[in-house]
Amino acid sequence: MAQTQQIVTRIAPSPTGIMHIGTARTALFNWLYARGRGGKFLLRIEDTDRARSTPEATEAILDGMRWLGLDWDGDAVSQFERAPRHAEVAREMLARGHAYKCYSTQDEIEAFREAARAEGRSTLFLSPWRDVPEAGHPDAPFVIRLKAPRTGETVIEDAVQGTVTFRNDQLDDMVMLRSDGTPTYMLAVVVDDHDMGVTHAIRGDDHLNNAARQAQIYRAMGWAEPVWAHIPLIHGPDGKKLSKRHGATGVMEYAEMGIPAAAMRNYLARLGWSHGDDELFTDAQAIDWFDLSGIGRSPARLDMKKLENVAGWHIARMGDAELVAEIGSWLAVTGRPLLSQAQQDVLAAAMYCLKDRAKSLPDLLEKGQFALASRPLEMEPPAAAQLDPVSRGILRELTAQLQNVSWDRDTLEATLTRAAEAHGLKFGKLAGPLRAALAGRSVTPSVFDMMLVIGREETLARLTDAASRDG
Repeated sequence: MAQTQQIVTRIAPSPTGIMHIGTARTALFNWLYARGRGGKFLLRIEDTDRARSTPEATEAILDGMRWLGLDWDGDAVSQFERAPRHAEVAREMLARGHAYKCYSTQDEIEAFREAARAEGRSTLFLSPWRDVPEAGHPDAPFVIRLKAPRTGETVIEDAVQGTVTFRNDQLDDMVMLRSDGTPTYMLAVVVDDHDMGVTHAIRGDDHLNNAARQAQIYRAMGWAEPVWAHIPLIHGPDGKKLSKRHGATGVMEYAEMGIPAAAMRNYLARLGWSHGDDELFTDAQAIDWFDLSGIGRSPARLDMKKLENVAGWHIARMGDAELVAEIGSWLAVTGRPLLSQAQQDVLAAAMYCLKDRAKSLPDLLEKGQFALASRPLEMEPPAAAQLDPVSRGILRELTAQLQNVSWDRDTLEATLTRAAEAHGLKFGKLAGPLRAALAGRSVTPSVFDMMLVIGREETLARLTDAASRDG
């Protein structure tokens, strides 16, 4: 029985200083497709532009991949380091008659195009060297061009876009090797994908035209083409191509916002791909469900409100220790002071009452400040205003009443309610001063949750501090 070929996908970003959210989404699709089929997911850095391809720019891509949790198989491949192999293939195509040496200068090419424009002809350059035998070649610099078919069509069977047809008379004999011996991007991509065993080229549909040219190289070399799958780009909420004016375009900007990586994976998966009506799902479900047939042909639109909702859903379902670790990562990414072990422990204990309606990691940290604060608490002005002479008197009485009661929710609720009623108040009137005393804030988790998290000793100390405040 024939063995099924192993699926191999790849992401091949250019290091430009950030990892774009579109690149992140493409990486995710490739990762999901490979992981769901026991295949390999490879990473290649297309670093042939030496001016932009700095170690820092490459590290930015690796940071983005690591934060997203998209693990790749083997080492990251440098396209630049493979230049000798690319040149070798160009020379092999030359020897086979599928490429030729072109001695046309830039001035000659421009003169050709100017004449074509003046005559109303296509400006597609037709090299006069295409069929000149070796004996007629000068001793001069040359490029190696693909000898592309001049008639007929190049057809791409695309798993997302369907059958896409290109007229060959609209495709030029592209340069594969420059006169200085360096390969062009078009050649390098094909050689790398072939040598790395890539079976599925899942990438943005801005590469669809490239597929026609790259397919001609595959066919000239007699190599099996990958399955082509060109996915629509991401647009802003206004339907225009995503740009800085729409907000964050780099994936690490979302890390800095405090979006959990799991939520980002869920959200990106739904940008252009769907599985029935499912909007919210786990990694395991995404890996199980993801298929190229679920990718639409229309551009996806970035929706920050939806991202926040997805983040809230994931935060509500994550484990307490996991969320504390995520907060630690967020603090590190943003250069903020890290939490001590004691702070981590108390934050984990508080997490059950922080998750509700939190949309980001900073939300959680903000809601959990009561647990991390040290005495004496800093008072926000609206909270300080709650501590008038009457409320301070009630807090003094409460401090005595809470000395020996059982420290559980029912007992605390009953004790605080009785204290309010003794002064002819509903408990809601006492909640404001209690929030101020326990957190120094007017917006907090419930006072009972705060008391349970910080414990009897700290609660009594904070109540005592608040009751003895001046003013």
